[in-house]
Amino acid sequence: MQKESGGAVAGKKKRRDQWSDIRDYLNTQTPEVLIELLLDTAKRDERLHQSLLLKAQRVAGGTDVVKAFRRAIDQATRIKGFIDWRQSRNFAANLDQVVESLAELLTPDSAGMLIGLAEYGIERVESALEQIDDSNGEVGSIVQALGDLHLSACELAKPDPQALAERLFRLETTSPFGICSFSAVTYLDALGEEGLRRYRELAEVEWAKIKPRQSGDAYVYDSHRFHITSIMESLAKASGDVEDLVAIKSRDLSMSYHYLTIAEKWVKAGQDDKALDWAERGLQAFPKATDNRLRDFLVAVYLQRKRNDEALQLTWVQFEERASLEQYKKLSGVAKQLGVWPEQRERALAWVVEVIAAEAAVTNRWRPKPSIPNYSLRVEIALWEDDLDAAWAAAHAGICHQGLLMSLAVTLETRRGDEALALE
Repeated sequence: MQKESGGAVAGKKKRRDQWSDIRDYLNTQTPEVLIELLLDTAKRDERLHQSLLLKAQRVAGGTDVVKAFRRAIDQATRIKGFIDWRQSRNFAANLDQVVESLAELLTPDSAGMLIGLAEYGIERVESALEQIDDSNGEVGSIVQALGDLHLSACELAKPDPQALAERLFRLETTSPFGICSFSAVTYLDALGEEGLRRYRELAEVEWAKIKPRQSGDAYVYDSHRFHITSIMESLAKASGDVEDLVAIKSRDLSMSYHYLTIAEKWVKAGQDDKALDWAERGLQAFPKATDNRLRDFLVAVYLQRKRNDEALQLTWVQFEERASLEQYKKLSGVAKQLGVWPEQRERALAWVVEVIAAEAAVTNRWRPKPSIPNYSLRVEIALWEDDLDAAWAAAHAGICHQGLLMSLAVTLETRRGDEALALE
């Protein structure tokens, strides 16, 4: 048996390597024949044609190199009408080929040229992206690759730091999507002290034009304001000055959450008293509909400082403002930590019943009569607490979401089969 198996294996023909055959054939051809083969292929393959053309222009040198690359970028980024996510793959493939050719310029002799070409390419692609569905992120990743090339070229070529700062600042404040970072922090090595100083000067001129916002001011998104604020924050972070960072963030106090971000900066700096002060100022500035993340921050601090009544009261504010399972769990956690959950639970469940009754009693133009009470929240709470008696009773006290009834039926199935069947 073993001999037959061995013979069978030995009898099989070894599969030929087609690429090896092609290589052997090419090795026997003259340079002239190979050139003709390559040129013939390039006539039918646009990517190969573009790659060879750029290589030829680069070897030839002179101003034609920049013109050739700019033409290639123009061609790769030229679009007519909207490009959906399926077509974006072809767009990305053509652009990727140009970026691969640009990467060959990352040498001491041509890095300076690459800087301008990368900037041109990034601006062209970002402009084109306004008409491209890049859901798969392929085009965006190529833009990031261009940004990496630009950064490496700046570090290699060491262009005039002040001129570089001015170009970086313009790109950082005008890029529609901001895929690449042109912040002073990212380019710190290329800018040096002189470039960083110029970048900061430009930022501070624009920052002086930004008007403060306080509570009561309507929040309107302003792209210029966003870019300048981000720049100033990055500069402050680079210097490590928390006071500067807080001063920048306090320029916009139109949302309660902004107070929280400042408080968190002080916590990180080890200044807990200042953190508490800013958080409480946020609560005072926004007494109603405060961001619950700010309230949660204060509850945690109050518990740490044994200000238990304030912690419990603030948690109750959230629950009364919007009764939900999430807020019930939050209330449960705080009350249990304080050892007062039994009485607080009774109060919370009574509040849930009141809310259910109040919602059912609402009448209006489209609902002239009171509706059947919706006990979904009470069932949800009972299931979370594994209180099947309460869940069963609530499910029969009024209407309930079908999904919760199914969850209750599944839970009852292994314990109370008859009641589970009654829910179906």
